Parts: sequence; C-alpha cells; structure tokens
Amino acid sequence: MPKLLLAVIVALAVCQLSLFSTTVYLHRAISHKAITLSPGVRWVFRVLIWMTTGIRPRQWAAVHRRHHAYTDVVGDPHSPLLLGFWRVQLANAALYRRVARDGETVQRYAKDLPPDRWDTLLFDHALLGLGLGIGILCLGLGWEYGLIASAIHAVLYLMLNAAINAFGHAFGSQPYPNTARNNQWLAWLTAGEGLHNNHHAAPTSARLSLAARQCDPGWWLIRVMAWRHWVTVRLEQPRFVQGNAPVTTSTP
Repeated sequence: MPKLLLAVIVALAVCQLSLFSTTVYLHRAISHKAITLSPGVRWVFRVLIWMTTGIRPRQWAAVHRRHHAYTDVVGDPHSPLLLGFWRVQLANAALYRRVARDGETVQRYAKDLPPDRWDTLLFDHALLGLGLGIGILCLGLGWEYGLIASAIHAVLYLMLNAAINAFGHAFGSQPYPNTARNNQWLAWLTAGEGLHNNHHAAPTSARLSLAARQCDPGWWLIRVMAWRHWVTVRLEQPRFVQGNAPVTTSTP
C-alpha cells in the first residue's frame, strides 16, 4: 500500500476515534452526565482525548454548557445565527478558546469538574499530549507521513466539530421546537452529533436518535459498552425539556 494512502487511512481512523471519544466522553458523560463510565474506561477516554485533541475536559464541558444556557442568543459562544455561518465553521476553535479562557465560563459552568492531580501532571498540558500522539504516528509511519496524517486529522476534526455548531444551527430539519437542526449525513460523520435538534430537545439523553430511520453511531458504542458493564446509562427514555414535545421515542 502506498505510504500516502496509508497516512490518509490512519488519519481518518484517528479522527473517528477522536470524534467517538468526544461524543461519548466529553459530551454525553462529562457535560450532560447522561452516562457514567467505569474508572478504567474513563481513564482510556481521558488519554485518548489528551493525545488526539489536547482538549481539557472541564473547559469543553463549560463552553458546551454555556451554549445550552444561551442557545442562539447573546452569550452563546458559537451561534451562527449571531456570528455568521462561516465565522463559526472556520473559526470555531478560536471561539472556543476565547470563551474557555475568559476567566468566568469554566468557573461558573464547570464547578463539578475541578482539576485533579493527573490534570496537573499530564492532562492540562495539551502540547505534551499532542506531541506524544504525533510522535506515535511518526514512529509508525515515518516522520514525513506521520506529520501528514497528523495534519489531516487536525483539519478534519476541527472542521467536523465546527460543522456541528455551524450546520447544526443553520441548516437541516427541526422535528422539535428549538433553534438547532438535525443533519443525518453529519451524524454519520460525527458519531451521532449531527442530530443536534434532538440533542437540544433532550440534552440528558444518552441516545441522540429519537425517531425511526435516525442513526446515532455513538449510541451504538454506548450500547456495546453497557453490555460489557463499562458504562451505565442514566435515563432509559429521553427526558424532554419544556416546550419540546416528543414526536416519537421509538428506538431505530
């Protein structure tokens, strides 16, 4: 197999690994506490997020919780309705960093996620984690193709996460009466996160697919982990926020 093709395949695999870690660990477990992970599995996700994204979980959770508190109104960190579609799609990471480091958002929205000793030693050092991740790719592929794979992964991960916020509040279906949108094509690419209207309708649901013919790959992974007793699902049925009457709660 040509090395460039191998680098692309590895980059796609690492990106999907990062996206599944983001939706299961950062989003459903940490931010909304929709699931509880066993200590060992939680540790694995912590390491994966650190080495593939450099994200600090309490910062990600705080910014996301603020997004739910101020959805598409003044105070929303990344609303395309307020900031414009292309600014959110192309500069989502910068918008995230600005709010995460404003000295207020993390303190207010992540009080339940104080840093522990492992954060101090390892996980708060983003460059160290990213450096280790890139180093592993370079060892496996050679430094040239390791860097190519790292770059492809970084661009894909940033653009797909931005699309959740940009497309997820600008284009798509709205089966529930909130300003978010569903895009099944995006859900396939982002481990279920494209079902954004569903998520805003029932934020504490571990399952983002709430109707027939909707597919949530992240939920499939959670089901497998629950079968292995690696995760506990908080709610068996979605709990809808006020004003979001359910269309259907059938399992796809």
